[in-house]
Amino acid sequence: MKRVDDFRLRLGKQELVPIMVGGMGVDISTSALSLEAARLGGIGHISDAMVPTVADRRFNTKYVKNKLQQYKFNVANSDKSVVQFDLDLLAEATKLHVGSTMEAKRGKGLIFINCMEKLTMNGPKETLRVRLRAALDAGIDGITLAAGLHLGSFALIEDHPRFRDAKLGIIVSSLRALQLFLKKNGRTGRLPDYVVVEGPLAGGHLGFGMDWAEYDLATIVAEIRDWLIAEKLDIPLIPAGGIFTGSDAVNFLEMGASAVQVATRFTVTHECGLPEKVQQEYFKATEDDIEVNQLSPTGYPMRMIKHCPAIGDGIRPNCEAYGYLLDAKGSCAYIEAYNREVAAHPGERRVKVWDKTCLCTHMRNFDCWTCGHYTYRLKDTTRRNEDGSYQILSAEHVFRDYQFSTDNTIALPE
Repeated sequence: MKRVDDFRLRLGKQELVPIMVGGMGVDISTSALSLEAARLGGIGHISDAMVPTVADRRFNTKYVKNKLQQYKFNVANSDKSVVQFDLDLLAEATKLHVGSTMEAKRGKGLIFINCMEKLTMNGPKETLRVRLRAALDAGIDGITLAAGLHLGSFALIEDHPRFRDAKLGIIVSSLRALQLFLKKNGRTGRLPDYVVVEGPLAGGHLGFGMDWAEYDLATIVAEIRDWLIAEKLDIPLIPAGGIFTGSDAVNFLEMGASAVQVATRFTVTHECGLPEKVQQEYFKATEDDIEVNQLSPTGYPMRMIKHCPAIGDGIRPNCEAYGYLLDAKGSCAYIEAYNREVAAHPGERRVKVWDKTCLCTHMRNFDCWTCGHYTYRLKDTTRRNEDGSYQILSAEHVFRDYQFSTDNTIALPE
């Protein structure tokens, strides 16, 4: 019976353990988690979601505080179009985050950064360009383009000296999305180095509608694989979403995948950025606790634990401090929902907003518990302590279990 370790991912001249740890924001996929994956010979991700906030937490910078002070005059104004990010400071924060991670890297693996197109930041094209280029400047091994079609993203960095040196990949959830990406970015003369195919059981934002349950990852992977073969395109495929055991991973590797991307099981490791009290909520979750809803202001469905504090919370929009989801006109679906509820309940100190959530604030505070479909199985991957809590795992333990397990078994910690 084969193990994941019987396969290798080849990216250019590099040969890697075919395990990629997904890029969970906001700083849930920490530098520490990505460094462990790289040390063990695989690929780790950091995320550039809300990177000024992450830099403040890691390096004691004051990007968020200073931005709030600059735009404090606008807090009570529902028009947020004036709230802009300083692009030089955004580049500085990105370079701090990426540079310090790359300096600490050990082992033969790689570290990539997950870059979300949906982080529009009141200047979608401009801020995306800065984030991509700053990550390349700071020496990142590769960039995974996420949360959007990224039809013009290659063009934003095609004149960068590392455009053909760094590994560049795209996350898609359908063959059609991949075809659009390849067509629109084709004029740069550069194919992606890998394609992550994210299925309907993934965590966080989904590339599907509310009909997500009608789709199947293996079917999508097979369709894309067959199309690439027909087109004579040699691009490694990396399935993601619901790959819970090493045996699950082997099934995809045997059907032609080059590696797998996994994340859910790493949310309950010491290296993960989630506070332990939230990790215990992940362990305690039942299948009925997991839902896919439309609370995200991005417009994408989102999977989360349905009793998390972000749901129904009518906090005032914190765009002056954060504002990561403001579109090109300074708008956000949560602002609209919040203002509607304030108008409907005059005089109330705190309104309830049930149809959207202030994703920036709640992700920053770890109050929005996005998760993968199989989060309810996490309790079966560890041991229970005498006080009823669950033992937190090490990233190495989870990585090695994926790498060496067989017969759908899961190794429990010592």
